[in-house]
Amino acid sequence: MQKIITVCLLVWSISSTAQQLTTPPSGANQKAKVTQFIGPVEISIAYSSPDVHGPNGEDRTGKIWGEVAHFGFIDQGFGTSKAAPWRAGANENTVFTVSHDVKIEGKELKAGTYGLFLAVAKDGPYTWIFSKNSSSWGSYFYDPKEDALRVDVTPQEAPHKEWLTFGFDDRLPSSAKAYLHWEKKRIPFTIEVSNINEVYVSNMREDLRSSVGFKQENWLTAAQFCAQNKINLQEALTWVDQSVSNPLLVLKNFNTWQTRALIYQAMGKTTEANAQMDKAIKDPSATVQNIHMYGRTLLNSGQSEKALEVFKYNAQKNPQDKFTPNVGLARGYSAVGDKKNAIKYWELALKNLPENQKQFLPQYEAEVKKLKEGK
Repeated sequence: MQKIITVCLLVWSISSTAQQLTTPPSGANQKAKVTQFIGPVEISIAYSSPDVHGPNGEDRTGKIWGEVAHFGFIDQGFGTSKAAPWRAGANENTVFTVSHDVKIEGKELKAGTYGLFLAVAKDGPYTWIFSKNSSSWGSYFYDPKEDALRVDVTPQEAPHKEWLTFGFDDRLPSSAKAYLHWEKKRIPFTIEVSNINEVYVSNMREDLRSSVGFKQENWLTAAQFCAQNKINLQEALTWVDQSVSNPLLVLKNFNTWQTRALIYQAMGKTTEANAQMDKAIKDPSATVQNIHMYGRTLLNSGQSEKALEVFKYNAQKNPQDKFTPNVGLARGYSAVGDKKNAIKYWELALKNLPENQKQFLPQYEAEVKKLKEGK
């Protein structure tokens, strides 16, 4: 008798821990999953997808919204919930997973995995429900106490879609719109990462602790991202320092000086930024184009006299280049109102026009013509 009990317990133990047998999905409602990234933020919706014609081929056109997808909260006659929303799919919970904190229709939702339900309204807005319970079957065990978030949205008329489908559109750098589309309705909700640049910086910070940090350009790229977006600027300066602190990395060069300048400029420290750029253009690694583009940047910011100094330095440092430094001098003299010298250097530049610049000759000639006509 003891042996029989032991064998039974062993069989029960094996059956309770064994992997689930693979069988066709209930009602032939195939599983599906759609994933969308908003920058580093990963969002996925896993669901079972019913069709309008049903498992036995019956045509349910016109009977989806309000019947298959029932209105409001109802007692489905099974489970613990006496007021359950629609499961937003078929079979097990539709599951919404997000890797970082986001906003859904402007409301905060923490990173995590949620059961996704939909309260369908006969009139007015529908309600998306994000539940902390993501592992149940359908909405038979729905409990409003487990709600993490509810948001109201307006359903939209849409072309016929036979199979219930989730998707994403309106994809922007910091947001996307998720939607459920079935039969002739589309029910969207907007997902926004309001701190997207902070998320990027956080990822960069971790990346730089790995093998990524053994490449100087990665430290500089991270620092430049901070400068361009005016975020995390003090740490960005330390990243520039780190880029030249490792003997395995490249030493200081034009890019390191320029990156520091960008950060100081983002801080509103123009004097410090100019000092860094003076070092940058005098570094042996600075190219004709590096110096020229710095001069153009100064022109665009209204620092004409400073720009002219930079263009003069470029011509002095790179006498072998008869085009780019002369273009810079022409633009610099024009900016300070010296048309005579501006025309002189434009003409010198055009006499030495490189092959890859010939397509721009009409534009250059037009600038010279304006100067000669006193415009």
